[in-house]
Amino acid sequence: MSAPARAADTTVDERPPEERLEDHRRELTGYCYRMLGSAFEAEDAVQDTMVRAWRGVAKFDGRSSLRSWLYRIATNVCIDALNGRKRRAVPMDIGGPGAPVAESLREPLPDAEWLEPMPDARVSTPAGDPADKAVAKETIRLAFIAALQHLPARQRAVLILREVLCWKAAEVAELLDTSVASVNSALQRARATLGEQGISEAAPQTSPAMDPAQTALLMRYMAAFEAFDMEALTALLHEDVEQNMPPLELWFRGRDDVIAWMATGPGQGCRGSRVAPVEINGTVGFAQWKPSGPNGEFEAWGITALRIEDGVVTGLSIFLNTELFGYFGLPLKLADRPELWEPKAG
Repeated sequence: MSAPARAADTTVDERPPEERLEDHRRELTGYCYRMLGSAFEAEDAVQDTMVRAWRGVAKFDGRSSLRSWLYRIATNVCIDALNGRKRRAVPMDIGGPGAPVAESLREPLPDAEWLEPMPDARVSTPAGDPADKAVAKETIRLAFIAALQHLPARQRAVLILREVLCWKAAEVAELLDTSVASVNSALQRARATLGEQGISEAAPQTSPAMDPAQTALLMRYMAAFEAFDMEALTALLHEDVEQNMPPLELWFRGRDDVIAWMATGPGQGCRGSRVAPVEINGTVGFAQWKPSGPNGEFEAWGITALRIEDGVVTGLSIFLNTELFGYFGLPLKLADRPELWEPKAG
């Protein structure tokens, strides 16, 4: 998962430190999201980091880079936030096998229990080296973020700094006020834990999320979904596709169950919805508005991330927290931004 080594940038930035802090907000958001598993908590952690930096910048002595200093602050903020708190989960982590379709709508758990999605635009810049951008996308995928939640806070920080951000062991040791040997030991344990979760650091899939094939598949899926065409949807789903829907304790595996849930189960309520594409956690997805308002007004309902492998959909993570719409820059009522929706061709 490590990005290729880059030549050092020797350009000197003459701006005052106060003006340079904001340059790091996007990458700090990505770091805090990987640490915390929540878009909203990541935003709060970065804001806390910036406030602490603004207050202390006059005393910044320049012994480390401004970037390193900000990461030290952000790491402390995240570790403090994680102390004594349960890890965020995905529905598959809770209980036994997936619920039968007829029993799928159980009482929702608090939002704080669940992993939350992240808009790509919050953590990825349009410009930049393609290899670095590919690694950045891979390491915000939901499976990777979910696996990170199994690591203790300091191990999590070590793995992200070393494997994702390509810091040297000595730099991480200085940031965490520990030894290089301790950093290497923590990294080894973190890698072992990720391996148990099915995540390998050796061969990440770094294909761009919005490549033409995935975009075309997304458009076909959205067209079939809006038409509520079960035959077309069936053709796009892997036979072992998984579906989950936080904050509901809902997950099941198998194309037949997914189609049954939509065609004859609770998913029938999605008939007539309208959707718009989003870039989410390094993959493709869509926002959904249901015709549930007065006079059939289209209201925010959920944001779906698709997992795509070998040209078919292998996973559907449907996040029902409508507060996420604002974070993705989307309206709660589609009538407020009608240009977001266009009729989909199958």
